[in-house]
Amino acid sequence: MSTKDFIEKDYYKVLGVPKDATEAEIKKAYRKLAREFHPDANKGNAKAEERFKEISEANDVLGDPKKRKEYDEARALFGNGGFRPGPGAGGSFNFDLGDLFGGGGGAQGGGFGGGIGDVFGGLFNRGGATGTRTQPRRGQDIESEVTLSFTEAIEGATVPLRMSSQAPCKACSGTGDKNGTPRVCPTCVGTGQVARGSGGGFSLTDPCPDCKGRGLIAEHPCLECKGSGRAKSSRTMQVRIPAGVTDGQRIRLRGKGAPGERGGPAGDLYVVVHVGDHPVFGRKGDNLTVTVPVTFAEAALGGEVRVPTLGGPPVTLKLPAGTPNGRTMRARGKGAVRKDGTRGDLLVTVEVSVPKDLSGKARDALEAYREATAGEDPRAELFEAAKGD
Repeated sequence: MSTKDFIEKDYYKVLGVPKDATEAEIKKAYRKLAREFHPDANKGNAKAEERFKEISEANDVLGDPKKRKEYDEARALFGNGGFRPGPGAGGSFNFDLGDLFGGGGGAQGGGFGGGIGDVFGGLFNRGGATGTRTQPRRGQDIESEVTLSFTEAIEGATVPLRMSSQAPCKACSGTGDKNGTPRVCPTCVGTGQVARGSGGGFSLTDPCPDCKGRGLIAEHPCLECKGSGRAKSSRTMQVRIPAGVTDGQRIRLRGKGAPGERGGPAGDLYVVVHVGDHPVFGRKGDNLTVTVPVTFAEAALGGEVRVPTLGGPPVTLKLPAGTPNGRTMRARGKGAVRKDGTRGDLLVTVEVSVPKDLSGKARDALEAYREATAGEDPRAELFEAAKGD
């Protein structure tokens, strides 16, 4: 990416978020757009693939607080034609932004140290006008999705992921030349970039139009990659999802993304996890939840109640006499796995079960109970409170 692209591209507009968007808003917008334009969902659609690249590039910058700060500062500095000659400067003056970004000495470059150079060098792996694409280049980040069962999310699982990304062309070993002998581009002398005047005293750099920024030209273009040196690659890898993940969680696996170029490191793999429901258990943070039916006699008289656990033997909880409907008790250490390896708790909610059919003996017993408690009105306090002040 050229300096001009960096200054002029509006990543906020690409993701459709305001400039004061929170990290959560940026992440949400990226996920929505990435799903819509992902190459796997738009096979053969070149426009969707290009749009996906733009979205990924914008997220790579705005999704990283440090890069976003550098991007905002650079846009504020250069986006409105900054660094115009002030009073007494003697008219316009010419300098190459490479002098400024290189952080070297001189009247124009030394005054800024390495600050501005760090903005561009750190963001695009460039070290100035001569630190171009011919240097090692980090591979692209890849995002994928996986759906786990409720139990797999709690206990952890190893799942296969099939991913597609750009990688060095195997046919030409990434050279772009079918004979494996590309030559240095004479236009940019292998730098991959050319300088041009933009008016107002600026000199900007753009990707070389002859070698497309590679610094090399294939005299005999590879038939597989058409001389680009890159080809689409598909691979399946086994990915370990840690125990205790939650629905919508985004896991970063360093170095598992697209391979780098010219000895550069691989990108990262981001896996968005989706978790299915369980017919019995629910989840509340690090705790699991379960609703257990009890009889009226158990709730009124108390007793011991066996409670199922996820993937383990049942536990027995002591039910106090007079337990009301909806009361929640706690079985410690029977919940989800935390980051430190410990477990949360199992929250057990009591639900008094009312029988639909009664035997004659049971009905007689309840009638006798009703007569014995005829003087009690459980709604008396309710009506008293309803009167208000």
